[in-house]
Parts: sequence; structure tokens; C-alpha cells
Amino acid sequence: MRRGTITFFVINLVIIAFLFNAFSTLISLLFEDGSADAIHRAEIPAPGSDLLENRPQMIPKIIHQTYINETIPVQWKGGQQSCIDLHDDYEYMLWTDAKSREFIATEYPWFIETFDNYPFPIQRADAIRYFILAHYGGTYMDLDDGCNRRLDPLLSYPAWVRFTVPTGISNDAMGSVPQHPFFLRVVESLQSYNRNWGMPYITVMYSTGPLFLSVVWKEYISSMRSPAERVRVLMPDEYKGHSWSFFNVVKGNSWHGKDAQTIFWMGKHWMLLTVSGFLLAGVVGTCLWWTWSVWVMKVGKPHVGARKHGFLRLMSPKEKYELADRMA
Repeated sequence: MRRGTITFFVINLVIIAFLFNAFSTLISLLFEDGSADAIHRAEIPAPGSDLLENRPQMIPKIIHQTYINETIPVQWKGGQQSCIDLHDDYEYMLWTDAKSREFIATEYPWFIETFDNYPFPIQRADAIRYFILAHYGGTYMDLDDGCNRRLDPLLSYPAWVRFTVPTGISNDAMGSVPQHPFFLRVVESLQSYNRNWGMPYITVMYSTGPLFLSVVWKEYISSMRSPAERVRVLMPDEYKGHSWSFFNVVKGNSWHGKDAQTIFWMGKHWMLLTVSGFLLAGVVGTCLWWTWSVWVMKVGKPHVGARKHGFLRLMSPKEKYELADRMA
């Protein structure tokens, strides 16, 4: 095999290895089903069950929600009130924009510059939920998550998040004890993930939103954890859609723009995009090989005359004379 061919393949292997390493966590998320830490329905006591009295409470009885101000939109008031009514023995905390900023400035001043400079308000709404869970503990839920039953069974775990389809976890409902190592890791990771990816939807999702949380979660669970450090996973059926589910969900996503529609379309047609991606990679690879063969390989080959000239330079004067005499 020619040296140039080997060089071409080595360069491509290095590029592929670099890309694989850079996106390895995202790739591994595609194969993560959350089953290892799933909260199975069999271990969740039914509402009013005597088993509830024997379960230890670890997460504080606090419900956190966020909004711009204290004027909640009509479509979400019912869900908000259902949670308050079902949990009259819980502390309820509504985090407005002003209250959220004051909390960050007071308790986490090292983050206030990042917090203030987020280009999208939803990024601040995402970030504050991680900080308040790490600080106070309790249960966070979006305003479009109404309560279908009491949350008491979920207080028995040191931390929990919910699994989302097709993979990863969401940040719209989650709970934790104060200072849980997972949420401490989440708040410590926010600054390193604070990048602009061109499209608002991708920027939000990967800097503070569910994709960011999923990547940190995947990295976190890759190491062995003690029972107190585990993050349990609420599966889709236990999240919503059934009489035993914990939440009733009203459509939200008020921050989604037109770019989000593009992402959702891509999600629905992922098979087409995957096949197209492999075809595109094949075309690009072929073009690179052709370019390498035509330009790099030919430029690297010495001219026949140059080879001859180089050979003559290596000969001694006597050998050159003898060669000239033979050619005459």
C-alpha cells in the first residue's frame, strides 16, 4: 500500500476518533433506557395505602415552581392550584424572575454574571431550578405539570428525575435532598456548557435545558454510586397518562420558536436523516479521496527528470565521467 494512501486513512481515522470522543456521551445517550435506576410501579404505594406510613421521607416537603411574576396564566392556574390543594402540608415556593436573581446574587454570587448574561429568559428559568434543588431540596415542577396525586412516595428517594422519549431525562419535574451530589454537579457544569450554538432551540437545550441535564446525568451515572448518591428515574407511565400517574400535563413550551419546529421535524424523520447522513458522508469521503489522489499524491511524486537529476547528483565525478563515456 502506498505511503500516501496510508497517510490518508490515518488522518481520517484520527478525525473520526476525535469526533467520536467529543460526542461519545451524546451517542451513548441513544442507548440509555434508564432501567438501571427506574422507579418501578410495583414499589410505588397507591394513594392512601398503609405502606406510605412505613416509607422514610428524605426529600423535604417543598414544591418549587418558576414564572416571570406572580400573575400566572389562566391555562396553568388549575394545575398550580391542584398541587397546592393536594399538598397543604408542603411549603410552596414560586420563584419569580426578581426573586430568582436575588437568590443567585446572594447565595451564588460567582454565577450572577453568567445568570444575567444568558441571552434567553428560559435559560435563567432552567438554571434557577437546579440551584434551588441543590440548595433547599424539594420537588420542582413546571407550571404545566398539574398534580394528579400526592407526591409523598417520591420523597423516599435521595433524588429523582423523569425519563423522556426517545432518550434522556427532562428538567420539568424532579426532586432532591439538599446538597445532593448530582445537582451540585449540575450547577457546577452550567458555566462550562454556556455556549451559543447558532439556533436558539439548540442553544437552550444544550446549555441549560433537558439535553444539558441528560448529558450531565449520563456522565454522573457512569460511575458507581452509593445508595444516597443515586438518582432514581421516574418512567413515562408513572409520570403521566394513567390514574396512578403523578402528574397531569397541560401543553406548555411557551419559549419554543420556529427553529424548534425544525428540530421536531428532524426528530420525526430521524431514519431518513440517518440514511442521508451516511450517504453524505460517503460522498464527502469519496471527494476527499479523489482530491487526495489527484492533487496531493501527484504533487508528492518527483518528476522523472528530477529523479534522474537527483541520481546524477549522488554520483562521484569519476562515475559521472564513465556514464557519459558509455552514453557517447
